[in-house]
Amino acid sequence: MRNMLPPVKKDRIIAQLPQCFTPNAALHTKESFHTQVTSACHGQKTGPVGFNIAKVIVVGDVAVGKTCLISRFCKDMFDKNYKATIGVDFEMERFEVLGVPFSLQLWDTAGQERFKCIASTYYRGAQAIIVVFDLSSVGSLIHARQWLEDAMKENDPSSVLLFLVGTKKDLSSPDQLEYMEQEAIRLSEEIKAEYWAVSAKSGDGVKDFFFRVASLTFEANVLAELERSGCRQIGDIIRITDSTEEQHKPTKKKANCC
Repeated sequence: MRNMLPPVKKDRIIAQLPQCFTPNAALHTKESFHTQVTSACHGQKTGPVGFNIAKVIVVGDVAVGKTCLISRFCKDMFDKNYKATIGVDFEMERFEVLGVPFSLQLWDTAGQERFKCIASTYYRGAQAIIVVFDLSSVGSLIHARQWLEDAMKENDPSSVLLFLVGTKKDLSSPDQLEYMEQEAIRLSEEIKAEYWAVSAKSGDGVKDFFFRVASLTFEANVLAELERSGCRQIGDIIRITDSTEEQHKPTKKKANCC
């Protein structure tokens, strides 16, 4: 089945860990992938196991630019004629991380209150949560905390990567942008999220951001798989046969003769 998939776009190949937006508000400020991850991938020990797909949910107030953010990355498009998402929309984007095929499922959820119950049913099982707010709207940043709390009700806090993303960077004045970023960094440090500021209209920061999401979710899933397999190399298979069981059976000592 893997050979039937279209090839990964050349601009979706990730050979090294992308850098964070700002070290002041980042989950990981390290320079490279975990050594166990690079070793497993470079050794071609990454078989068709569970870390090939990661679910990412995108939440936030209505009209903050969630759909435009995803559309700019997946389709390289920006539609200024805004249409509110009804319920949930879905995009799949394929990557190649350290030579291994990897996909992000991007779940674009509605920000309107009347669709909240519908959207929340899709929160469960997320590897990453992207909380989006408008850099020109203080209210949308204040509401970001509640969006995160709602999403975390359906997920394990210890196994989810969090990202706080300010959109419409191009619409903010320098003074407003400085103030909003200070508040956003303060919130990101509190909720242990990684902060980014982007513009879906110009594309500024969008590709770098999603590359960062793909890389960190890939790394987290590979490490989890390695831990589940007892830190063995991914793809290794241990077969237990009757003969090996016989080899490990304790031998009975013969009774001493009288």
